[in-house]
Amino acid sequence: MSSTGKMPLPPRLPESHTAQDVPLQDEKVFEEVYEEDMEEPSPPVPSAARGVTESEPLSPSLEEVHLIPPPGVHDLIRVAILLPLSGPHAALGNAMLHGAEMALFDLAEKNFSLLPLDTTGTPAGARRAAARALSNGAELILGPLYSASVAAVASKAREKGVPVVAFSTDRSVAGNGVFLMGFLPRDEIERAVAFARSRGLLRFAALVPDTAYGRRAATALREAVARHGGQVVKVASFPPGSPDISAVVRHFADYDQRRASLEEQREALEKRDDEVSRQALKRLEKLDTLGELPFDAVLLPAGGDRLRTIAPLLPFFDIDMPKVRLLGTTQWDNASLGTEPALVGGWFAASPPRARADFSKKFKDIYGRYPPRLATMAYDAAALAAVLARAPGGGDFSYSALTAANGFAGLDGIFRFKSNGVAERGLAVLEMRRNHFRVISPAPEFFEQASGKEE
Repeated sequence: MSSTGKMPLPPRLPESHTAQDVPLQDEKVFEEVYEEDMEEPSPPVPSAARGVTESEPLSPSLEEVHLIPPPGVHDLIRVAILLPLSGPHAALGNAMLHGAEMALFDLAEKNFSLLPLDTTGTPAGARRAAARALSNGAELILGPLYSASVAAVASKAREKGVPVVAFSTDRSVAGNGVFLMGFLPRDEIERAVAFARSRGLLRFAALVPDTAYGRRAATALREAVARHGGQVVKVASFPPGSPDISAVVRHFADYDQRRASLEEQREALEKRDDEVSRQALKRLEKLDTLGELPFDAVLLPAGGDRLRTIAPLLPFFDIDMPKVRLLGTTQWDNASLGTEPALVGGWFAASPPRARADFSKKFKDIYGRYPPRLATMAYDAAALAAVLARAPGGGDFSYSALTAANGFAGLDGIFRFKSNGVAERGLAVLEMRRNHFRVISPAPEFFEQASGKEE
């Protein structure tokens, strides 16, 4: 992690590696986090060399452990991290904690102290964790994960003048001392639409889940297309819990009407007894429908098993790439999705994959398993805290430091916090290939190349 003008970037993956090395992700939890809005945990990264991890009791059944700072270290800079370390999402929370501890090991000075606290994945648990963090002198709070939990801790943190750098994707909880690390669908869709327009795609459609996330994605598409020129010609929604949405996709594709047009054309040609009609009939044998679709690109903001279920329905109802380009969001950021042929060739905006691939390999070497996608976000948040803690005279977690115009460079690329508390990110555009990604439009390396707009 670095301020892009002052500190070095984290280690980069060697050029010989590719995005194919990006491992499988915890898809179900990733979907839940992005649409809200098990193994036992492994031991933490040793932290004696860089910084200190102060462990609070994670639940009544877990023993309290304190790691004592080295002799001669005074004026500890305390930063709390609030995560679901018990409950249904404990595996995710502990993996994110491991990611944060890796950043501490890489970047923190010896007077930096990280205090992990369990939210249990609930607003009440987050409120208790925040109270404990503040009573222990935390100067900055990282987390929590879910928007309801962020809202629960915000007021108490504001009272104490302690900023919160949370992992939520819900813009409504940002601002007034709360900063969001989460990837927002609006930014991802903006980047994907801008690239699609640069490639000549003009007419856009969307097939979205009937959820708050899906509605935000549809709104983001309309706004992005309005900014870059073009038309949104169709938006359809599907029930997120339904095991079969074939009727929705069939209607979205105008399949029955296009199928009927094909049959009518065949009947008309069969009535003609000439060579031209016979040749035309032969060409129609290869078609399932007749007539062009009214869109050039379809936004499909889904991931995991849901995306695997929906994607093959599109070619089944005669929506085929490359005639119609599929567009995705960060939920597509899973190389294993490339095993679904209908997604190969699709475009989506995400953080640059190479540094994340290096992190994933290192995480697996330490913990014996690949990390969930959100672990890099926790790494970058802890790295941000560690960098700001190096300020002369003690840590500087002030508003001006957190909203530095140069921004910061992390595993998930460059980012900076805008005045409304939302992170602006420099995203790449990736193309889905079989079991890997290909970068087709690189992420900016400095914010002079990014938009910088508030909106």
